[in-house]
Formats: sequence, C-alpha cells, structure tokens
Amino acid sequence: MNPMWILIIGIMIASWLVGQRLQSKFDKYSKIQLRNGMSGAEIAQQMLDDHGIRDVRVISTPGRLTDHYNPADKTVNLSEAVYNQRNAAAAAVAAHEVGHAVQHAKAYAMLQFRSAIVPAVNVASKVMPFLLIGGILLLNSFPQLLLIGILLFATTTVFSFVTLPVEYDASNRALAWLENKNMVTREEHDGAKDALKWAARTYVVAAISSLATLLYYISIYNNRR
Repeated sequence: MNPMWILIIGIMIASWLVGQRLQSKFDKYSKIQLRNGMSGAEIAQQMLDDHGIRDVRVISTPGRLTDHYNPADKTVNLSEAVYNQRNAAAAAVAAHEVGHAVQHAKAYAMLQFRSAIVPAVNVASKVMPFLLIGGILLLNSFPQLLLIGILLFATTTVFSFVTLPVEYDASNRALAWLENKNMVTREEHDGAKDALKWAARTYVVAAISSLATLLYYISIYNNRR
C-alpha cells in the first residue's frame, strides 16, 4: 500500500478516536454540577461583563457541540445543553467561546488573520473539489488544473493551522478567568481543563489531516507522466 494512504488512513482513525474521547469527556464532566449553580449562559455573560465587553450577546443555538463565537454579529452561540446546563463541561465551553470574544475585543492578531482569510477559504472550499477531481482526470493533458486545485487546498490547510493558536489561546483565557475569579472549584477546573484539552486535539488532528491530504495531491502532481 502507498505510504501516503497509510498515513491518511492512520489520521482518519486518530480523528475518530479523538472524537470519541472528546464525547466521553464531555459526558463525564457534564455530571459534575457547578457548586456556584450558574448555567453556561450565566458563565458566559459574567465573563463578558468582567472583561468590560458590552456589545456581545449570548444566545442559544440548536444542536450538540455547535458552540461558536460569530465575530460578524458579535454573538456567543451556545448549544442548548451548554446554554442551560450547570456543570463543568458547560462552564468550559461557555468560557472558551467568550475567550474568542475577548480575542476579538483585544484585536488578537491570529484571530484577525484567520478572519481575514475566511472569504478566500470559503471560495476555495466551493470550487476546490471540482478542480482536484478534474485535475486528476486531466492530469496528463492539463496538469495546471490540478495545480490550481492544490493551491486552493493549501489555503484551507493554512486556515487549519492558523486555527490552532486561536483555539488554544481561547481555552487559556477561559481557564485563567475561571480560576482567577473563583468561578469553579479545583475539581470543576480540572474537569474543564481536561475537556478543553481534548476539544483542542480535534483541531490538531484536523490540521495534520489537511496537511497530509495536501501532500497527497502534491505527490500526484509531481508523479504525473
């Protein structure tokens, strides 16, 4: 078997294992009820207030693990479970998403860079699959088509790696606030930290997977006859 395929399959397995581990961690820490009795929504609002951020709304969004911060309309979107529940997992996720709002308010450089390349990534994601497939089919007669697809894929790979410091920084801000403001007990803090650690690893696996796939397409282009 081609070594590149072995690498890609290995990464796919690692991604599945990390995803399963993340789910089990959130299930585990969802059972640790916060001593302060605050919901995820209340945690998020308190963290915004403590950072003097008044123009960001905390809202509920459907789904599970659909939590995100939207810099376009300045909303912290918490999944229904995180928004309403009062446990270590909800506190971790809520504080993490507010961490992105804090990054936005403080003009964190990596978040600004990631936001700047989002339009290019969105365009690349729409047309890239067709260019890659077409480029492989027409590799001998029109290799430039695959090269264009590779260049567009490279933008999504860059985005994946830029995302890593953004996510780790948001988690660090969240955990520091939870601890410094005595929002959680030591057990609750340890649970929140562990949950965020596994969440971050999903981004690491995604970035490595994107890089491996990029190298795979480059190898096809370089080995054309």
